[in-house]
Amino acid sequence: MASVPYYEYIVVGCGGIGSGAVYWLSKTAGKGVLGLEQFKLGHENGGSQDHSRIIRLMYHDEKYTRLTPHTYTAWEEVEREAGVQLVFKTGGLDFARKGTPQEDTIAKYGEAMRRAGIPFENMDGDEISRRFPQFNLSKDFIGFYQKDGGLVDAALGNAVHIQLARGHGATVLDECGVTWIEKTSGGALVHTNKGTFRCRKIIVAAGAWINHVLGTIGVHVPVTVTQEQVTYLSTPHVKDFTKKKFPIWIYNAREHDIYGLPSHVNAYSKIGVDAGGPSVLPETRTYNPDPTREKVCIDFFKSHIPKAVGPPAYTKTCLYTMPPDRNFVIDSLKTRGWPEVVICCGAGHAYKFASLLGKILSQLAIDGRTEYPISDFTFEREAIINPNYKAGVIMGRGGNVKLSSNL
Repeated sequence: MASVPYYEYIVVGCGGIGSGAVYWLSKTAGKGVLGLEQFKLGHENGGSQDHSRIIRLMYHDEKYTRLTPHTYTAWEEVEREAGVQLVFKTGGLDFARKGTPQEDTIAKYGEAMRRAGIPFENMDGDEISRRFPQFNLSKDFIGFYQKDGGLVDAALGNAVHIQLARGHGATVLDECGVTWIEKTSGGALVHTNKGTFRCRKIIVAAGAWINHVLGTIGVHVPVTVTQEQVTYLSTPHVKDFTKKKFPIWIYNAREHDIYGLPSHVNAYSKIGVDAGGPSVLPETRTYNPDPTREKVCIDFFKSHIPKAVGPPAYTKTCLYTMPPDRNFVIDSLKTRGWPEVVICCGAGHAYKFASLLGKILSQLAIDGRTEYPISDFTFEREAIINPNYKAGVIMGRGGNVKLSSNL
């Protein structure tokens, strides 16, 4: 054993959450931290490598609104240390049609924010269109505006996490896939294609590959992996869709949720369908855009944000990894005989939380506890342990996505 390199903490997966864990661990443990990434750093095979991701205080449930304010403070600490801006506040809209079941979803968002003391403004479609004339919404829409919504630069956030962690002494190896994990006295051995490493604690933040890693210790997390996509359109009205003029937005439609962001890094308007893609395996997924989902997005723009429409620039795919209830999993595996292992699954909506989740995972690994409220995300909840749990992937209302142009 003496010849096997030893680290106090090993993080498996260096995407958004994993890179955050490496960073926050390194602030305490320095050279005692090893991050392992099976692909090249900055790869586009997973779920956290695009220019922009939504960040927001507004959520449909208190289990998230108790955490959302802390996402901003976690990113702020990273920004202060790096001297690089990662979060851009644009304001955020959430809306639906009046008289539809989705109006109840909007009510859930409002109630959760009231309970958390998060300020917001109620608006109907006319008010949204007056405030933001890019939108073409009638008074038949209802929603709210929250001033702190915005975007976080995901690709930059990942890179900054890793670079700062290395500055604190951490080691990060890419193209280093984990083949299996073995229990030892006082810790574990992590076997990889680049050798074997010893550690006291392991954090697994492997995204769509979570069960590839955990399967080697006889643990399985029931997740569905889907191939999702966002479409960028080269709007001729560039000025109207900058971060200073256009908010992030989410539309709770009848069959699916649609979302969009202002331009960032490139000059394109961005739109996507949430959790609308097919189930895939990470080994066999394609990178080919789905023209049906592209059409749903473009039709929405034509109907409700017409100035955003221009020739499609490109459509980018990614993977969502979702438990049956589409809630996070953040826990140690001590109930499964592996107290050495801490896991996190972001459920396809975690990038806004990525640095905070990294901090939480570092606390669980170092101290065995965290200051943040995560009891709703235990590994032992019904959605994880009951094989007959009825799955639902649409945020705030359960059910599954059925694509249509019924907007």
